[in-house]
Amino acid sequence: MSKQSIGGNLITPNGIIKGAAEYENGIITAIKPDESVKSERFVAPGFIDIHVHGGGGHDFMDGTEEAFLGAAKLHVSHGTATLLPTTLTCSDAELFNAFDVMRRVRKDKTYGGVFYGMHLEGPYFSPEQAGAQDTRYLRKPEKAHYGEILRRGEGIIARWSSAPELEGALELGDRLKELGICAAIGHTDAYYEDVLEACKHGYTHVTHLYSGMSALRRIKGYRRPGVLEAAYMIDKLTVEVICDGRHLPLSMLGYVFRAKGPDKCALITDSMRGAGMTEGKTILGSLKNGQECYIEDGVSKMPGGNAFAGSIATADRLVRNAIAAGACPEDAVRMITKTPADIIGMRDRGTLEVGKRADFTVFEGDVEITAVISGGQTIYER
Repeated sequence: MSKQSIGGNLITPNGIIKGAAEYENGIITAIKPDESVKSERFVAPGFIDIHVHGGGGHDFMDGTEEAFLGAAKLHVSHGTATLLPTTLTCSDAELFNAFDVMRRVRKDKTYGGVFYGMHLEGPYFSPEQAGAQDTRYLRKPEKAHYGEILRRGEGIIARWSSAPELEGALELGDRLKELGICAAIGHTDAYYEDVLEACKHGYTHVTHLYSGMSALRRIKGYRRPGVLEAAYMIDKLTVEVICDGRHLPLSMLGYVFRAKGPDKCALITDSMRGAGMTEGKTILGSLKNGQECYIEDGVSKMPGGNAFAGSIATADRLVRNAIAAGACPEDAVRMITKTPADIIGMRDRGTLEVGKRADFTVFEGDVEITAVISGGQTIYER
C-alpha cells in the first residue's frame, strides 16, 4: 500500500494541532504539524466501543455473519473504527457459535479490522442485579466451565464481565489476568470489601457505571458502600458510562467525568439491535431467544416502560453528549479512543502517534462523521 496522508485538525495526545498524519501499510508513519492548513474537519483516532451488543437491526447474539457485519456497518457509519461484540447470558452452544462467527468475520475485507475481540457479559452474574439479562443462564463460575469457554474462545475474548462476590469469581479473575484479558465487575450485588478483594485478583474495570450494581445500603442501622461507591473510592478502578443521555442524565455524566477523570472513564454505547432506529418494536438479544422491547424517546425500554432494555446510541452521539455534559472536545474524544484502548490493553491503537495502527475517525461541526479509516483502508465515507 502506497504512502497516504490525511490532514485537518489532528486530535493528538498533545492537544489539537493543524497538520497531517501520514500512513503506509496500515501504520501511521509521521505526524506533520502545519499551521497553514485551513480545514474545519477534525481527524481523531478511530473511535473504540468496548461494550456493544448490536445495531442496524442486528444483534451479535443472532450468531450469523450477516448480523456481525450488519451491526458493524451501522456503527462504522457513526464513527466506530474498533468494537468489541458483546454477548448476553446464553447457552454455551450460542456462545461457542458466536466465537466461530467472530473468527470468520475477522477475515472480511472491509470490516474485518473492526472486530478486535469479544466482550463476554455473563453468565456469572448476581440474580439480584440481572437487569435485562436472561436469568435462566445465570450460574457461578466453575473452573471446568470457564476453562472450556477460555479454550473455545482462545484469541477471541478481550474482556469478561462478572460479579466478583460469587464463589469462584476471584479464581476466574486470577486466570483472566494471566491471559491478559480485561476482568470487569458487572451485574453485581457486591459490597465495597468484595470489590477491594476483587482488585487483588485481577479485576480492574467496572461495567456500565450505575447500571446493574449495588449501591450504599443500610444493614441494621449501619451503612455499607457497594460497587457504585467502590468505583469512586478505589482510584485505580476504571469505569465506563452509557453516554446516551438517557441511562444517566447529562448532569450525572459530568459528575462522573470530573470524579474519575478522562483517563479512567470510557464512553460506551451498550447499544442493542435498535441502534439506528428512532422508535418502534424491537428485540433484545437473539431473534430466536431474545426479549421483546420497544424504542421510545431515544432509548430501548422493557414492556411496561418501567425499565430500560438497552441503549440505541452510536459513537457520535456519545461524543456529543460528553461535550454537552461538560467535557472539552479533546477529553470527550480521549474517552472513546485512548481510554478504552488502555482499559482493554490495545497497544496498537487509540492515539494518533507514529507506529500506531492507521485508524481515523473524521468529523466536522457537531461530530458529524465524514469518514472512517481502519488499518489504512477507508471503510466509510460520506
